[in-house]
Amino acid sequence: MCSLPHHSSFGVGLVTRKMGNSLSPTVEVTLEGDTYTLTTTSTFKTSAISFKLGVEFDEETLDGRNVKSIITLDGNKLTQEQKGDKPTTIVREFTDNELITTLTIGNVKCVRVYKAV
Repeated sequence: MCSLPHHSSFGVGLVTRKMGNSLSPTVEVTLEGDTYTLTTTSTFKTSAISFKLGVEFDEETLDGRNVKSIITLDGNKLTQEQKGDKPTTIVREFTDNELITTLTIGNVKCVRVYKAV
């Protein structure tokens, strides 16, 4: 579970934070040719981004920000750098039975663990 703190770094309102904390989303990563697609599905919202490793792309984040993103792969970790009003780093670490996602904005860090199904 990822608890977003009451911190202005995220720029996310209380209702959105509480809603996000109560969700149990499903994350699916697929690869077709050299294009990855990362789909996050919940009862609240579904989002999908398609990208090629190391190639910058435009993205609208789940909280509505428009950013430039670039994703790289190092071993079992996908690292996403989002450039915009609030530069953000998202590291997705894959193991045999879980996905550990660490989101960092400034000095605020959020960790969420997903179990493999």
